[in-house]
Amino acid sequence: MILIADSGSTKTDWAVLDGGKTLKTIKTGGANPFFLTEEEMAQAVREDLVPELKTLTGQDAGSTGKPAVDHVFFYGAGCTPEKQPVVERVLKSCITVNGRCEVASDLLAAARALCGHRPGIACILGTGSNSCEYDGTSITHNVPTLGFILGDEGGGARLGATFLREVLRGHLSEEVTEAWQQRYHLTQGDVLDRVYHQKLPNQYLASFVPFIDEHLNDRQVRQMVVDHFDEFAGRILSNYATCHTEPIHFIGSLAFFNREPLEEALRNHGMRLGTIIKAPMEGLIDFHK
Repeated sequence: MILIADSGSTKTDWAVLDGGKTLKTIKTGGANPFFLTEEEMAQAVREDLVPELKTLTGQDAGSTGKPAVDHVFFYGAGCTPEKQPVVERVLKSCITVNGRCEVASDLLAAARALCGHRPGIACILGTGSNSCEYDGTSITHNVPTLGFILGDEGGGARLGATFLREVLRGHLSEEVTEAWQQRYHLTQGDVLDRVYHQKLPNQYLASFVPFIDEHLNDRQVRQMVVDHFDEFAGRILSNYATCHTEPIHFIGSLAFFNREPLEEALRNHGMRLGTIIKAPMEGLIDFHK
């Protein structure tokens, strides 16, 4: 039995495989080791995942023994080399792992899901952004993303920040501005307080992306999105040696719902759009079968 996890800051998707077939998919809370302590992560695994695994393996869900699996492949946001041993300890404290227990970054998850065993350029466009060149097994080159304050070009937080700046300064159309005011009922003070004085401003900024997507028929909004992706192509993708010869693949809702503006931005830089998928799990299941 193989356990695969795709974990972000807000949720974790698990898939249980046996004999190449998916037995069950499970959703639990996020498990980002930058934001949660080791004990907080372990508690979430024990409470949300372990009972499900016990049921699958024929154990009583309320029993004290640990469920056993053959291998675990955990891909997660925040799983840097320094944090990977922490996540591995959490998993092994809750689950008996008879074989491999591999903890890797969400970027490697994206590369394996998008490219499989073939080389290519893989990108994540979600709340933040990331990208890499991949040789079919591992990441060979990564331009540092630097987070939403210093970087994260192409990510939802940066796009949300651009949109809020323009709407609060009165630079967008009356139609879009009125729709935004009716939807959110926010003052400039509300926005500034939320961004500068409260937790997780990146998630707050990215929360406006669905509204932006709904108004892509507006000329200014569409150009804003094209310019947003244009910055990602120019500042990030242009650093990869194969960016003009190989298609560039994307994962994440921001790319998935903005295919046309993304493709236009890539064309502006002589780049070609490859595959876009919303989430990595299906590709990871194929990779690990």
